[in-house]
Amino acid sequence: MSKRDYYEVLGVEKNASEADLKKSFRRLAMKHHPDRNPDDAAAEAKFKEAKEAYEVLGDANKRAAYDQFGHAGVEKTAGGGGPGGQGFGDIFEDIFGDIFGGAGGRRGGGNRAYRGSDLQYNLELSLEDAVFGTEVDIRVPSMQSCGACNGNGAKKGSSPTTCQTCRGQGQVRLQQGFFSVQQTCPQCHGQGKIIADPCDECQGQGRVEEHKTLSVRIPMGVDTGDRIRLGGEGEVGLNGGPAGDLYVQVHVKEHELFTRDGDNLYCDVPIRFTTATLGGEIEVPTLEGKVTLKVPAETQSGKKFRLRNKGVKSVRSASVGDLICTVVLETPVNLTARQRELLTELDASMEEGGKRHSPREHGWLDKAKGFFDDVKHDLFGDKD
Repeated sequence: MSKRDYYEVLGVEKNASEADLKKSFRRLAMKHHPDRNPDDAAAEAKFKEAKEAYEVLGDANKRAAYDQFGHAGVEKTAGGGGPGGQGFGDIFEDIFGDIFGGAGGRRGGGNRAYRGSDLQYNLELSLEDAVFGTEVDIRVPSMQSCGACNGNGAKKGSSPTTCQTCRGQGQVRLQQGFFSVQQTCPQCHGQGKIIADPCDECQGQGRVEEHKTLSVRIPMGVDTGDRIRLGGEGEVGLNGGPAGDLYVQVHVKEHELFTRDGDNLYCDVPIRFTTATLGGEIEVPTLEGKVTLKVPAETQSGKKFRLRNKGVKSVRSASVGDLICTVVLETPVNLTARQRELLTELDASMEEGGKRHSPREHGWLDKAKGFFDDVKHDLFGDKD
């Protein structure tokens, strides 16, 4: 009897992803496996058929051979679980390990080494330190290997012993009806070893919380949201595994004069109305010191001046941003009687000049007048 197409068996398309294959097989296996269908030969046959299909399509090499040659390309390997192949127990653990605690899950593993956790440290920097770079010392809490027991968890003079229940594997194999599955060893809780006399310092964990001081070099141009990675400075691994990494998360504090947008800096510069009117020179702060800015006559409030290369050097390139200065006209306050008198005279003389001295004001007034005339016409129409 000819075999059905494996893709048809699993109910998937030929371009199905690995995740789709696994999902389909899992659904069919749960539906047809013999424990759920006792004394049902048809269900057992469907289960074996789905198992065979997934053994082939779930293996990239076998799938490629099947796609090219059909069943003839995989006859010697399908369902065999021989050398180079994947046995049924391995497939079951891969698919259902998260349910039954098999090797496919995260639990168990005996003396397997595990990488330590990554850590994050939030670092606040001034704008100056972020722009020019600096070196700072940080104190970081983390789990480190216990010095009293050299990380093995046993009191000095003793040592861990191999768990006799799982023989150091961290897992035990259980027979559940038709299936043989693995579960975390209940005796050693997946560690593969027993500590009869735990270390007083770490209570058998092999790790203790410690603070360490690290020197961190901050490159020029970092900004809020940037991260600096310190490899191997995270938590120590388990069972001799490598340490995790430490990520220093940068946050730049607000500055009293400057705001930053990318590589550019922005600054508001108040100026007297006489300087704006007659022109002149003003001192402008930069992160590198004061510079002189020439203000042309008749400068309006809100005018922007760009100071090239006075911004921030990019952390990712050699380019340097600019400093954008916005002049803000300051209305004089606390005037003396004489100053008020002089301003009154000035205002009267400018009123005589009309539009010549205040073109923007008069232009705005003309537009406003035209607007109200249009509104009046719409409401009341023309009247003699």
